[in-house]
Amino acid sequence: MAGEEMVVLGIDPGSRCCGYGVVREVSGQLSLVATGTIRPPLDKPLSTRLGHIFAAIVRLIELHEPDVASVEDAFFARNAASALKLGQARGAALTACAYRDVPVHSYEPTLVKKTIVGSGRADKSQVAFMVARLLGCKGNWAKDASDALAIAICHLNHRRLQRLYTTPD
Repeated sequence: MAGEEMVVLGIDPGSRCCGYGVVREVSGQLSLVATGTIRPPLDKPLSTRLGHIFAAIVRLIELHEPDVASVEDAFFARNAASALKLGQARGAALTACAYRDVPVHSYEPTLVKKTIVGSGRADKSQVAFMVARLLGCKGNWAKDASDALAIAICHLNHRRLQRLYTTPD
C-alpha cells in the first residue's frame, strides 16, 4: 500500500560474531538503515558473550525501533559443540527481541539465499552482491552483516508475497 513503512532488524546469530542489518521499506522501496557486527569478547566465558549479544541487540532495538525481527534458523553443523553455541547465540537474540516486544520470524539459510539470489546453493559473495544491488549500496560489509541484511530483505519479500496471496479480489 502507498506510503506504508516497515523497519526490519535482520540477525545472523553467532557466538563469535553476530551480524545485524536494519532495512526500511517504504512503498516497496528498500533502504539501508544500519548494519554491522556484534563481536563479544572471545576471552570471556560463553555466558558473558551471550549477555553481550543480548545487550547489544536490545540497544539496536531501542535505537532503530524495528517493527519486526527476522533471524536465520539454526542449521545442522558437523560439530555438535558449534551447533550448540550457535543455538545459544540465537537464543540470546530471540530473548532480546522478546524482551523488547519485537515479533520474530525465522528463515532457513537456503530460503534466504533462494529469495535473494534465486538459488538456495548461492555462496556468500553472491548473496552480498545481490544485497548491495537491492539496497543500492556498494556493500563492503562483513559477511555476517551482509547475511543479516539478506535475512531482513527475505522477510520483506515474503511479507509482500503473503499480502498478495491474502488480498481479497
